[in-house]
Amino acid sequence: MAYLGLFFSALIASTLFPMGSEVVLIALLEQNHNVWLLWLVATTGNTLGSCINYAIGYWASAYVMNKYHDSASWQKGQQLYNRYGVWSLLFAWLPIIGDPLTLIAGLARTHFRIFFLLVMIGKGARYAVLIALTQLAIR
Repeated sequence: MAYLGLFFSALIASTLFPMGSEVVLIALLEQNHNVWLLWLVATTGNTLGSCINYAIGYWASAYVMNKYHDSASWQKGQQLYNRYGVWSLLFAWLPIIGDPLTLIAGLARTHFRIFFLLVMIGKGARYAVLIALTQLAIR
């Protein structure tokens, strides 16, 4: 049950809803749950949550392009994404900008396999660092 709770907290945390999964992960680490399984569950949930953002952007892309093509905020978002490209998806774990970045990737119709791989690498690395730091603090 603990792993399921972590999965859903990580999934929701990576959608556009404000929530954090770090507290759940740290609490489960302190309860001596399997570190590798916690990492896998958190990374999977968080990556799949970003896929929800991507899907929303992908499905809304034609509408958004037609409606907001000339708006300053749309153009600024496009410029930033075009400037840093798909490699910026490695930073989809960052607070504030990470979730909109995955939505923009969908709007830009970034190739899904590339999207998935880069987001998974970034989020997996983030959870690995968080787990390592927590393990050091616990000892």
